Amino acid sequence: MKIIWDVNDSDIKKVVDFVNNNKTLLVEKRMLKNIRRKELVISKDIILKKMLRCLLTGQQDINQDKKLNAFFNKTPFLFTDEFLSKEYDIESAVQEALASNGIIPSGKTINFFILNYFYLLQSNWEIMVELEKCSAEDYTVAQERELADYIDKVFKGFGSIQARSFLQTLGLTKYEIPITPQFIGWLKNFGFPILFSPIALQDKSFYHFISNGIQLLCEKANIYPCLLDATVFSSKDTKAWKSSIIKGRGE
Repeated sequence: MKIIWDVNDSDIKKVVDFVNNNKTLLVEKRMLKNIRRKELVISKDIILKKMLRCLLTGQQDINQDKKLNAFFNKTPFLFTDEFLSKEYDIESAVQEALASNGIIPSGKTINFFILNYFYLLQSNWEIMVELEKCSAEDYTVAQERELADYIDKVFKGFGSIQARSFLQTLGLTKYEIPITPQFIGWLKNFGFPILFSPIALQDKSFYHFISNGIQLLCEKANIYPCLLDATVFSSKDTKAWKSSIIKGRGE
C-alpha cells in the first residue's frame, strides 16, 4: 500500500498566512543561521553543548526549564573537552555541576552524555568531518535525512527528534526538523490528514513518512521547514519572542 501526499491551494494559503502573521526574532535568527549560513560554528565544545542540551530537553518541568536555559546561556560553557578530559570521575563532576545550577537530570541522561563523549574520543571526533561537510555545502533533503539518521544512530539517548534538534540548533539543516509535541499540536489544528502521537514517531520509517508530508507542504508554500518550525515554536508566545534576548531550545 502506498499513500500519496496531496497539498491543495487552501493548505498552501493557510501555512503562508500563518508564517507571515507570526514573524518573530527566533524566525529571523533561524533564517540568518540555517538558511543564510551566517554565524555557523562547529567545534568540539559546541558539539558537547548541543548534545547535552538535546539529552536534557523534555525532561524538565517549566521551572526547571528556566534553570536549564540559564545554565546553557552561561559563557564559557562548563563541560568543554578540556574540562572533561581532566576529570577522573566525569559522572560526579557533571552531576554536581548541574545540581549546583538547580538541574537534576536522571542518572541515565548523565550516563548517555558520558557514553557519547567516550564515543567521540574513540572515533577521533569523526562526527566533526560530517558536520563540517554539511556546513560547507548546500545539502539536499536526502543528504540532511541521511545525516540526521547517522546522528540518531551514533548518539546514545537520541531518537529522530533529538538528532534533528541537534542539527537544527547547529544551523545545519533546512528541511529535517524535530517533530515535537508542540509541532504535532500545530499539525492537528492545521488539519493535517493523519493524527498520531509522539510515541508513533519512535518508528524511524513513520517519522520519515510524516516528514515527507511536512516537507511537501513547505515546498508548495515556498517555505523552508526549519522556518515553519521556528514559527510554530514562537507563535505561542509572540510577545516573549520579540525580546532582544533569545532563550530556549539552545538556539
